[in-house]
Amino acid sequence: MTIPPQPAKYHPESAILSLGEKIGDPVQAADFPQTILRFRNDRWAEAVGLGGLSDDAWTQHFGRFRQLEGSLQQPLALRYHGHQFRVYNPDIGDGRGFLFAQLRDGAGRLLDLGTKGSGQTPYSRFGDGRLTLKGGVREILATEMLEALGVHTSKTFSLIETGEELVRGDEPSPTRSSVLLRLSHSHIRIGTFQRIAFERDQAMMTRLVDYCLANLLDPTAEGEPPAIALMRQVVERTADLAASYMVAGFVHGVLNSDNINITGESFDYGPWRFTPKWDAGFTAAYFDQTGLYAFGRQAEAIHWDVAQLAVSLRLLSEAEPLIAELERYPDHYQSGMIRHFFRRLGLVPGERQASLQFIESCVRAMVETGTEIDRFFFDWRCGDVRHPDAYTGEAWNPVRELIPSFTPAGTRDHPYWSDDAPCSMHIAEVETIWSAIAERDDWAPLYAKVAAIRRMGEAHAPGGG
Repeated sequence: MTIPPQPAKYHPESAILSLGEKIGDPVQAADFPQTILRFRNDRWAEAVGLGGLSDDAWTQHFGRFRQLEGSLQQPLALRYHGHQFRVYNPDIGDGRGFLFAQLRDGAGRLLDLGTKGSGQTPYSRFGDGRLTLKGGVREILATEMLEALGVHTSKTFSLIETGEELVRGDEPSPTRSSVLLRLSHSHIRIGTFQRIAFERDQAMMTRLVDYCLANLLDPTAEGEPPAIALMRQVVERTADLAASYMVAGFVHGVLNSDNINITGESFDYGPWRFTPKWDAGFTAAYFDQTGLYAFGRQAEAIHWDVAQLAVSLRLLSEAEPLIAELERYPDHYQSGMIRHFFRRLGLVPGERQASLQFIESCVRAMVETGTEIDRFFFDWRCGDVRHPDAYTGEAWNPVRELIPSFTPAGTRDHPYWSDDAPCSMHIAEVETIWSAIAERDDWAPLYAKVAAIRRMGEAHAPGGG
């Protein structure tokens, strides 16, 4: 599930400038009182040729935002619109972040280094453009856990404490401040297309579609119109993302159209949670009072957002082929569920309907017995059930009957599989990790948890046992 990033040479880029001035606004980072390095992701720094930076150089680039040689000369606050809880909002954009740099990894992929908490921009409205330190810590935990579980996610690249006191209405204030850097496979959102459609700028829409196909997605098939090629790939990738959320037990919390990356990469972690049990109604955000983005509605929510992309692409295409691609979303979602569910179990999927029947049986048994998601995948790894006495109830009969028909895809050789319990990321532990930092400035629990998560990722990796 998790393939470790491979070391590469530094390869700076500035491809986004080809889109012209309408893609974003040049901005300056805030001048912070302090820059205390709290987290650097050396695994991914090596993958983009920045692993050799000293801590001082690191904080200069990612706390003071000194230009990375050969990349963007000035940060860009990207422009976009979006539906927020199904209400269209034309007054948004990068309000507390910007695109700092672009570069390529060893595989040649174009990647973005974008900020969160770097100061005010033209889109900050009444916000201060800052990020709480707790918000930064939570994003580290979310991205590390999702990466280990095989979810296509942005990577928390750096977290630097900035020495300001912030006032927030939804947590104890004043609280400590930070600036976070995320490594993403682009920050082009569905909302980016919505803004261009709102402005009826056909030429800009053509340029954006071409940019995405050339740099972020795959080229068009022979004879395939670019807008349809983009729609096809976004449908495939976002359906897979929704499936991966479910298998990970993850609830993003705010699946607005401006939070959906066209590459299908998960990013922008605010009120996220991992649901302990398969609870369709579990929500992550206290303000999601109708459960619009509840655990069991995430596929529907992302599908709705992708429909807004189809609406936007009407600037370049007739409706029928866009609708035809959109209607393939449920089939891609089912394929994604099979792929991610069986991968996490360490089994080879079988025939499609048999695989879907098995997944349905597992989910029903988890719901009926109240078995935790992480515990199920841990105990049933490779089909060799651990603690069989815990799974003797009638609800597990279909699972026991069906599982022998699937071939193991790995082993339990990694020491992780001998642990007493699976590595999980439930809210009580998140709060405990933060409390150690807030009360004693003790970062050891955070670093220990990151190490434990990465160890779990190794155990799930191909060939990792």
